Amino acid sequence: MNKMKNWLLGTGLLGLVVFLSGCVRMGSDGKPDTTGIVYRFLVVPLEGFLEWMVQSFDWSYGLAIIVLTIIVRLIIMPLGIHQSKKSLIQTEKMQAIKPQVDAAQAKMKEAATPEEQMEAQREMSAVYKENNVSMMGGIGCLPLLIQMPIFSALYYTARFSTGIQGSTFLGIDLASPSYVLVVVVGIAYFLQSYISLIGIPEEQKKTMRSMMIASPLMIVFMTFSSPAGVGLYWVVGGIFSCIQTFITNVVMRPRIKAKIKEELAKNPPKQVVTPRTMKKAEPVKPKAVNQPKNSKGGRNAGKQKRK
Repeated sequence: MNKMKNWLLGTGLLGLVVFLSGCVRMGSDGKPDTTGIVYRFLVVPLEGFLEWMVQSFDWSYGLAIIVLTIIVRLIIMPLGIHQSKKSLIQTEKMQAIKPQVDAAQAKMKEAATPEEQMEAQREMSAVYKENNVSMMGGIGCLPLLIQMPIFSALYYTARFSTGIQGSTFLGIDLASPSYVLVVVVGIAYFLQSYISLIGIPEEQKKTMRSMMIASPLMIVFMTFSSPAGVGLYWVVGGIFSCIQTFITNVVMRPRIKAKIKEELAKNPPKQVVTPRTMKKAEPVKPKAVNQPKNSKGGRNAGKQKRK
């Protein structure tokens, strides 16, 4: 039953990722297949919404893209803050069970047989389960997955929409890549990564730095290879990410940390694995050095005998 449940969950998530990726089939002429489901249900509605804003409010396509981004980010911001709050709670709880986790990891390294490794692995899983802590640390990708169809639809709209093809925003051609927006996107998301490290213990910073560098670089690469209309979406999204990260990491983190500390004082973590205590090393006794025979003493003894 559990295997079937895991299989259904895994295939369901895989199907969701494939759908949300917003892939659009391309024809032999280099143009998108307008009969595809993703194109009809994502690209066409988004293009129509942008044209409606441009015609109804006499806006430029650049301003319409900014408004679209603000709407999307306002919708997913509560979800993002909620996800970040869960992650912060899990992170603080993981600090409390860290001695037990370290002990289980030490047992895994010292295990000499597969049975001992499996036993140590079961102990580590039990530490997380008994203390209601997720091994993933509460990390979630749903806010990013929600943006993927918008990003993909905007990408193809910026490439093939006749309205965006001849549009500019602050002198930037929205249908072609813009190095200016690439630089701005890089600054925005690297700033967001820096804010996310505020108040985090040094041990966690070491493990997070690689991810904090890889994520902005990925977005910079996508902006570099996308039309400026998509880059404008990432610029506004980066500003929202900085605001959201400041709220969760600078405003919420101290409150959550104090609350978890109070809860752990009332209900300490369940002891599943006993952390190993280091034995004090016994002082090394100096080795006895063989004293050389006193030749002088020997001669005196001989003289005494002769006397």
